[in-house]
Amino acid sequence: MEMPAVTALALLFVGVFTFVTAEQKNITAESGQDVTLPCRAPNNNTIVVEWRRADLDEYVLLYRDEGSVLEEQHPSFMNRVDLQDRQMKDGDVSLILKNVTVNDAGTYECHVVQREPSPKKRLINNKPICIMDVRVVDPPGQTGGDTEDGGKEDGGKEAGGKEDGGKEAGSVGLIVCLLVSAVLLVAAVVVFLIYRKHKQQSQDPYQPPVEMQPV
Repeated sequence: MEMPAVTALALLFVGVFTFVTAEQKNITAESGQDVTLPCRAPNNNTIVVEWRRADLDEYVLLYRDEGSVLEEQHPSFMNRVDLQDRQMKDGDVSLILKNVTVNDAGTYECHVVQREPSPKKRLINNKPICIMDVRVVDPPGQTGGDTEDGGKEDGGKEAGGKEDGGKEAGSVGLIVCLLVSAVLLVAAVVVFLIYRKHKQQSQDPYQPPVEMQPV
């Protein structure tokens, strides 16, 4: 009599607490998009859906079969999250996250509470049935993708123009410098020659005129 009782208790335990191994999936979204985190419960008897993010204490979304529960919802997700199908048909408990930003990146987990055929039993899944690792990136062009390329291209042209102008100005300056140097050199030579001639003249001894002797 004891063995059947133990067996029945074991079957009851297995029937009430059923754990589903969740496979972690990676989702990459662009900033500003609406993103769906797909998740499906094992059957159609879901009465409570709980979406959480691992690094937050508050809920991302807490949904009962009669509607959303806003208490303890994280403020950043207010009016930005919803179930893909509020009727949760075919166990669909996928989460829609609207207008994502880089601050929405993180690991999301979905937990469910399900009703068993017996009205006094509820299937409580303590482990997440879905784990989503969400990564949010900026779309091309928003942080300077095309604009940055264009800017680089225009900037390159502008830099090239400045560089050519700088080279031209440098060439003109070099020519002017050479001309000034040449003029100064010529002037120095002229001054030196004048000085030398003047010095030679000043150093010549005075020679009196030769007197003619009578024959």
